[in-house]
Amino acid sequence: MTFATTDLCDDHPELLEDGRLAVLPPLFRHYGQQVRFCGSVTTLKVFEDNALVRATLEAPGNGNVLVIDGGASLRRALVGGQLALLAQNNGWSGIVVDGCVRDSDEINACAIGVRALGTHPRKSSKLGAGERNVRICVSGVAVQPGDWLYADADGIVVAQQKLA
Repeated sequence: MTFATTDLCDDHPELLEDGRLAVLPPLFRHYGQQVRFCGSVTTLKVFEDNALVRATLEAPGNGNVLVIDGGASLRRALVGGQLALLAQNNGWSGIVVDGCVRDSDEINACAIGVRALGTHPRKSSKLGAGERNVRICVSGVAVQPGDWLYADADGIVVAQQKLA
């Protein structure tokens, strides 16, 4: 996987201009062993409930990136060490959480890329509320199922098509 988010932005100014390529604000902290990851996007919209996150990560990831609109909640974690290990073992490329994670030491031991707003020790509820594969908004950026997400040390970009 050879790409740089800086090069993607430099090489596609027309996509940035018309919105087919967007940059997430620099709010997300890095967890996991993979600083650089990319893949086709699978989306979830949940709020302080991670039952749907687990159900999604139990399925084969096929190199996809799970992008979770957690409503930017800083009150509970949506992904922990067990879910990061599940994602790694099921072939997910990465996870981006518009919310919090927990068990950061366990996540950091996984060969997967995870981005989140921060950590929180409180676990989420498990009611199963939420939506899968719907258009979501993450920090003001629209993300759709099938978009492509690229993350590296310089940031996270979302494209409406595969770029690299």
